[in-house]
Amino acid sequence: MSSRNVTHPFYLCNEVTPLCPVQATTLGYYPNRGINYFFAIGFGLAAAVTFVTGVWKKTWSYMAFITAGCMLELAGYAARVPLGSNPWNKDAFETQICAIILAPTLVCISIYLTLKHISLSINPELSRIRPRLYPWLFVPLDVSCLLVQAIGGAIAASAGYTDQAMLQHGNRAIIAGITLQVFVLLFFGTIAVDYYVRVKRWIKSGEAGAEAVGLWRDKKFRMFVYAVTGAYSGILIRCVYRIAEMAGGWGNKIMQDQPSFIVLEGFMVLIPCWLLACFPPGVLFPQMAARMSTRTKKERRADDKAGGQATPSRGGNDSSDPEQAASTPEPKGQ
Repeated sequence: MSSRNVTHPFYLCNEVTPLCPVQATTLGYYPNRGINYFFAIGFGLAAAVTFVTGVWKKTWSYMAFITAGCMLELAGYAARVPLGSNPWNKDAFETQICAIILAPTLVCISIYLTLKHISLSINPELSRIRPRLYPWLFVPLDVSCLLVQAIGGAIAASAGYTDQAMLQHGNRAIIAGITLQVFVLLFFGTIAVDYYVRVKRWIKSGEAGAEAVGLWRDKKFRMFVYAVTGAYSGILIRCVYRIAEMAGGWGNKIMQDQPSFIVLEGFMVLIPCWLLACFPPGVLFPQMAARMSTRTKKERRADDKAGGQATPSRGGNDSSDPEQAASTPEPKGQ
């Protein structure tokens, strides 16, 4: 037998028995069914709230990515429910590991989109990167993280227990994808903090117009920014945890610690999803909602001719923006 194809001693296990103890499973424990029902319902409700508000206020792309992420989380925690009675359920394990690992990446895309609209609404010139380029920069990076993690999950799932070398390759790919996501999040955070500092100085200088100052001091706008900041922080903590969890290989001590998974994975994603659902831009940041609403082709062509740039009072939205990929067909806009 080659060194690549080593049969795992528990390869034939499909339920917990004296010869197939729960301690020998990858998780090493019976997942708590109550908490998994809680997470599944929580993510389902967050998806519903986000979807309804997004359709109501026409924040199409923002709504689509958060809803998709919440639905993936729902699928992942629903798959953990049967693991509560049989941790050897391979189909349920593979479903939950893939869905729960990939879902936050989709939620991150919506977070990345907010900086573009904040910059366009306050002062585009203070951004070190042209605001219309933010989606082109961060969406491909985030999708790359998603693809690397998906490839790693597929490799690990196909390896099963028979090909330990292939299993490790899948594990390394997942770690690489999550690590890349942490770097992208930190890069985004650095740019966001830099823009915040520059705007704050601009506001204090007295050079800012009344409209920009009004938005900067608006309580609803600040609530939206605080919610996005909280969501960003929670997902960043979750990603750092996932690196530590996966670094020790399948079935390591961190992976087999259920309380840390519940807090640092479950709640660190559920809370951000609910923050984004309960503090939507359509209600708290209408400038973003108006810009994201589908508009007529004539209006989009006008923006294209203007170079995709915007004044602080009304931002532009060019038709080639990646955000439009998640839009619905083009009814007459506002």
